[in-house]
Amino acid sequence: YVPIDPNYPKDRQEFMIKDAGVETIVTNEEIMSSLEGLAGRIINVEGEREGIGEMAGENPGMEIGSQELAYVLFTSGSTGKPKGVEIEHRSVAALVGWAQEVYERKELEGVLFSTSISFDLSVYELFVTLSLGGRVILAENALELPEMENRDEVRLINTVPSAITELLQTGSIPETVRIVNLAGEPLRAELVDRLYEMGTIEKVNDLYGPSEDTTYSTRALREKGGREVIGRPISNTKAYVLDEGQRPVPVGVPGELYLGGDGLARGYLNRPELTAEKFVPDPFVDGAGGRLYRTGDLVRYQADGSLEFIGRIDHQVKVRGFRIELREIELVLNKHPEVSESVVVAREDTPGEKRLVAYLVTETDLIIKIEEIRGFLKDRLPVYMIPTHYVQLETIPLTPNGKVDRQALPEPEGIRPDLETEFVKPQTEVERILADIWIDVLGINTVGVNDNFFELGGDSILSIQIIARANHMGVQLRPQDMFEAQTISELAVKAGKKKVARAEQGLITGQVPLTPIQHHFFEQQYSNPNHWNQAILVNIRPPGVHDAKDRERTMRPIIESALRQVTGHHDMLRARYYQEEKGWVQIIEGDQIELPAVDWVDLSTLDPADQLAEMENIANNFQGSLDITDGPIMRIVMFDFGRDLPSRMLFIIHHLVIDGISWRILMEDFQTAFEQIQSSNQVVLPLKTTSYMEWADQLYEFSN
Repeated sequence: YVPIDPNYPKDRQEFMIKDAGVETIVTNEEIMSSLEGLAGRIINVEGEREGIGEMAGENPGMEIGSQELAYVLFTSGSTGKPKGVEIEHRSVAALVGWAQEVYERKELEGVLFSTSISFDLSVYELFVTLSLGGRVILAENALELPEMENRDEVRLINTVPSAITELLQTGSIPETVRIVNLAGEPLRAELVDRLYEMGTIEKVNDLYGPSEDTTYSTRALREKGGREVIGRPISNTKAYVLDEGQRPVPVGVPGELYLGGDGLARGYLNRPELTAEKFVPDPFVDGAGGRLYRTGDLVRYQADGSLEFIGRIDHQVKVRGFRIELREIELVLNKHPEVSESVVVAREDTPGEKRLVAYLVTETDLIIKIEEIRGFLKDRLPVYMIPTHYVQLETIPLTPNGKVDRQALPEPEGIRPDLETEFVKPQTEVERILADIWIDVLGINTVGVNDNFFELGGDSILSIQIIARANHMGVQLRPQDMFEAQTISELAVKAGKKKVARAEQGLITGQVPLTPIQHHFFEQQYSNPNHWNQAILVNIRPPGVHDAKDRERTMRPIIESALRQVTGHHDMLRARYYQEEKGWVQIIEGDQIELPAVDWVDLSTLDPADQLAEMENIANNFQGSLDITDGPIMRIVMFDFGRDLPSRMLFIIHHLVIDGISWRILMEDFQTAFEQIQSSNQVVLPLKTTSYMEWADQLYEFSN
């Protein structure tokens, strides 16, 4: 089979069908009309459903050899055309065989199938799950999970780190999920830790592999606090780290990763020259026939034999889990009548947020409209290959030897792009709230109410952030609203149709039921339950005062006042936990509770090289100073680096009362209080939401 995403541009679909020599297309009523003339036979599964009962119920009497083709999957190509990767049945069988060794039957009872069928993660989600007796749960994409009626049936999520990050930040991972498979992008240790801190996730698998080696080549079962490694080769897979002369490099020395074994593809469809370039003879086996695939990935071996991913050797990148040849985008951009030259890069100016940026040189001084460029690309490329930012340059910077100097390409300015849409200021309160959120998330200076979210550089991942922040500000929206209403004016209408839940705005005190995750924490019976926390370090610009004591005298009252406001607003920060005969109970104390003091540490007298090391030592000591019964469950430490350097403020909070979403809300409220106290000493924080207390009330009703 040849999987073809119906959302791909028509030209790309036609190329894939023609290149693969497709004779029969299986589709449905909605798509059928757009495919006429592309193949000899088109089967409409909806139209031919009546005749299914007359078909034979037995398997066809034919044999499939292990070296027959199973599928051809097209990936981005450096020549400007996608290339088809030919995978044989034996390779898929090898993947299933490995999975049978690693996954228990019960772990595959509910596997979320959320990947495009044109993306190789779908091979795992579909064939591994069904071959081992599991159950596939279909979704349009992983970010749809919060809206699914059967979301609590999901046991395993197989996706990319950027998607799981958004689900985590919005609290949308069901408590039924036990295993998370992550692939397609580098997996940061911080994300792994946050998944385990949910209390319900049992395994986080870091899976690496190109389409040319049947989805997965290496696996690491990542642990909390563990190293960032992609692990060891899976069953029947070989991995070599070689230098430019295809010689093994020592442990710790970077080299290119070569793969071999049963998962290796036959090659590239109709591309013998590229097959010969990428699939090379195996120098480590006797006789002919052995092959290795050159991944183009830079890795190194750790002392324990695990592999560490470093980056790409060439300019192929992975963004949101999709492998992209930047050259393919550049070739399409260069076909635009006004573009004379282009360079596309994947920038990560904000950690964890990698985006495609296009730099354009035009034939004239004409300023190109962003909508025109995006429309031009949408007709020729999949959505995931369309850059989110565009920078127009007079010339492309070059190195002394005439190559593109990618390091000299400027960071995109945070300004509203030149759109054809007339700029209209927000008028209503809801429009102003949404505009402020868009400006912050998109990193631009202003937004008009008729500007299109996706033309401003938005994407599906950023849309989840928009929805989460809007809901926090009392503007109730659903994830699909961002796709149905792509402007602020349209979103404001949708938000206006929803009932906004009103929460108790006063001080909450007394006993509150434990959440399932809190129950899970206490069931572990940790010997020291106090030493489980999360921490975050933020920069604060100190006043331009020379003396350290004067800086403390100026800043401490402002910080303590902001903390007093935030602690009164976020009731859970006043929680205490007591062990009784029937188990642990949670009590929210009143405003008479002793507020956390700000510990001030002066590092300004140390050499810059020693400041960070000393800060780390002190921070480690504070990490073990929480007390869930007598308090505090939160510590704040201010590290003064001197008048000319940003101070560092460390927040340490017990993980019983904090998670990824709570951190963002808490830090936004602290910043709001901090800035308002500095300017007017009048603090107005967003309304409290009902998420926790509403759940607690429902639990009480059910138990009574």
